[in-house]
Amino acid sequence: MTYILALDQGTSSSRSIVFNQLGQIVAIAQQEITQIYPNPGWVEHDPMQIWQTQLATAKEVLAKAGISARDVGALGITNQRETSVVWNKNTGQPIYNAIVWQDRRAEPACVALREQGLSDTIQAKTGLLVDAYFSGTKLQWILDHVPQARAQAERGELLFGTVDSWLMWQLSGGAVHATDVSNASRTMLFNIHTNQWDAELLAALRIPEVMMPTVQASSAQYCEVRADLLGHAIPIGGVAGDQQSALFGQACFSAGMVKNTYGTGCFMLMHTGADGMRSQNGLITTSAAQATAQPQFAIEGSVFVGGAVVQWLRDGLGAIRHSSEVQALAESVPDSGGVMVVPAFTGLGAPYWHADARGSITGLTRGSTVAHIARAALESIAFQSAALLQAMSRDLTLAGVAQVRELRVDGGACVNDLLMQFQADLLCIDVVRPEVVETTALGAAYLAGLATGVYSSTDELSELWRVERRFSPQRTPDYATDLMAQWEHAVRKTVL
Repeated sequence: MTYILALDQGTSSSRSIVFNQLGQIVAIAQQEITQIYPNPGWVEHDPMQIWQTQLATAKEVLAKAGISARDVGALGITNQRETSVVWNKNTGQPIYNAIVWQDRRAEPACVALREQGLSDTIQAKTGLLVDAYFSGTKLQWILDHVPQARAQAERGELLFGTVDSWLMWQLSGGAVHATDVSNASRTMLFNIHTNQWDAELLAALRIPEVMMPTVQASSAQYCEVRADLLGHAIPIGGVAGDQQSALFGQACFSAGMVKNTYGTGCFMLMHTGADGMRSQNGLITTSAAQATAQPQFAIEGSVFVGGAVVQWLRDGLGAIRHSSEVQALAESVPDSGGVMVVPAFTGLGAPYWHADARGSITGLTRGSTVAHIARAALESIAFQSAALLQAMSRDLTLAGVAQVRELRVDGGACVNDLLMQFQADLLCIDVVRPEVVETTALGAAYLAGLATGVYSSTDELSELWRVERRFSPQRTPDYATDLMAQWEHAVRKTVL
């Protein structure tokens, strides 16, 4: 039996998972990472903690699985996207904390880009809307605000990377500075049609190209893990941003297949094949994970606060002691009693794109209880996801393409049966949960296995995908229409 090690570096934790050749989980190790909030709307991580926790979980999971690094045929990396790290290539030390994808400090820089009339150019080249969510303006902020950073960058002393690049640099002992197309496509600096860093966009943000990593396909021979780190050299063969990796792990290899990941945020991607479809409904075009040099695309909608609303119930309101208690509390009432929670804690993402929106609770009465608020908070995850699929459906209608028939789901919150059934009722299509819901890590494992010969083709991977439960709609379309109208009304009240 050949094993594959997947490193899954996320927003709230670093995890390592060992899979066997059948795509089954053998062992998991996880460590939380510290969330740093220096100012309102700012979110940072310590890059060294990211590296140290990821390495520690890799060692731990091999021990849990009862195997050594010699038994591992390949290693794949998947990571929180857009989170930006800048480090000194001579010392290997970060010059600033990692600026996390949720961080909004770069909004003034985005306003400047819009005022310069660059919005259409950026969308045409990168598939992205101008927003502080993406990496480019985070990198620009670091160069503008860290003393001597810009001068060092222009001398070629600094390197930029998303978290995958940072981990590969560490794992290879500084031998490799690389990324894959899916991560590169999230920077607002990468032309997804030519698969190259764009000189015009780099110049617009005053970013020296020498800082940027080499871009490869998502399934490729990147480098080897230094033998002294895990006890034996392991080839790194797969790299993909977490959401594109989940799309791959869900075996969504052909146009029209859709998955939604319920994590800290919610991320819905629809594979569009070799067609870089441009959304007319507030979604973005992105590079899908590429198993070969052939470009592959997806349209995507991102919800900034998904499962994180449960953490807010726990830590902010004190409504629950443990996240696992939320379903029981929500089910203690038959419905939300008209309460709506819009968790726009860091603005609203797709399809609304209101950076100035703030969270709200509406519909409160004297009869409202914490259980109603908990249910409304949980349902907000489904409402936001339904808004994404509705936007995708409008794009498909404009393109004359058949509508989506099912939604494949993964991520931590998809284990909540109440949420998944509510999602099916809102969407009026089947919601399908696979046997392995750790599809983000699984996608990285699959990509690594393809590059190293563990798997022969994506057809083989499709045969490994298995359904655990299918949630079919139990309500009428009118029910869904009425509830979505209430949701949109609540959303309008959040915009300042």
